[in-house]
Amino acid sequence: MAQPTYVLVPGAGGVAAYWALVRRELDGRGLPSIAVDLPGDDPVKGLPAYVDLIVEAAAGIDDVVLVAQSIGGFSGSWAADRLPTSRIVLLNAMIPLPGETAGEWWDATGSGEARRDHDIREGRDPDANFDLETYFLHDVPADALAALGDGEHGESDAIFAAPWGLDAWPDIPTTVLAGRSDRFFPYAFQQRVARERLGIEVTEVPGGHLAALSQPVEVTQAIVSAP
Repeated sequence: MAQPTYVLVPGAGGVAAYWALVRRELDGRGLPSIAVDLPGDDPVKGLPAYVDLIVEAAAGIDDVVLVAQSIGGFSGSWAADRLPTSRIVLLNAMIPLPGETAGEWWDATGSGEARRDHDIREGRDPDANFDLETYFLHDVPADALAALGDGEHGESDAIFAAPWGLDAWPDIPTTVLAGRSDRFFPYAFQQRVARERLGIEVTEVPGGHLAALSQPVEVTQAIVSAP
């Protein structure tokens, strides 16, 4: 039986290298994968363009497992509907509703309040300036961070403007992986959103928001074990 190809969609910044350590683990298991580079800080290309790029990258693949990180939940799930996708796997991902923009998602889900409450519980100042180290890099080893290369990897406002283009979540088996130590999308918040929007329970993985960098072995195992 042929193996599926794991099509890996990054989060904000669109850097395919985010998946480098997971791809190494997949390769060690003899499992094919591709990681998609997205425009990131391109001020013109928005969500529909991201979806087209994912579909183009996966052209010719007969069986896709679409794996999406963070804001990649918007583009990845939409692209999955246009590909021969056997499963969607979300990792610390934003789960959209029909007609919702990524810009609207934050207030609609209560993500900011959830993060603030989580900060208070863990003893962080909820009114401190937003800090990448605190919310994204706190558990990522330096050698893993080096996989991203040099330079800033921003995200333009364009990705937040266009509505998610499907009438309903794709009729494709879906697994939601949530990092137990995610400070940006706290674990309990992800549990609630997955229940409310997809009617499913999350699968816990170790690590924070960038778990594919901090816990690549465990994340890979969770991806390939998705039923």
